[in-house]
Amino acid sequence: MIEVVDAKYLKDYVIWLRFNDGSQGEVDLKDELSGEVFEPLNDPEFFKSFTLNPEWKTIAWPNGADFAPEFLYSMLRVHA
Repeated sequence: MIEVVDAKYLKDYVIWLRFNDGSQGEVDLKDELSGEVFEPLNDPEFFKSFTLNPEWKTIAWPNGADFAPEFLYSMLRVHA
């Protein structure tokens, strides 16, 4: 089961993530912020307010928005 174990805000709507299998890299969520629960994340300051939710094993925001770790993993851009 894929889990997010570390996350850091980088810029704009880009977050660096590390997963429990050791994979790490960036995800750009700019094009994923549609829908009622994700709409507040279009505010850059609110977007930065994510935390690593230990229960859900992924990033989450104060309004309850989150992305499945498997989805984030599929979007991972690894830099050599």
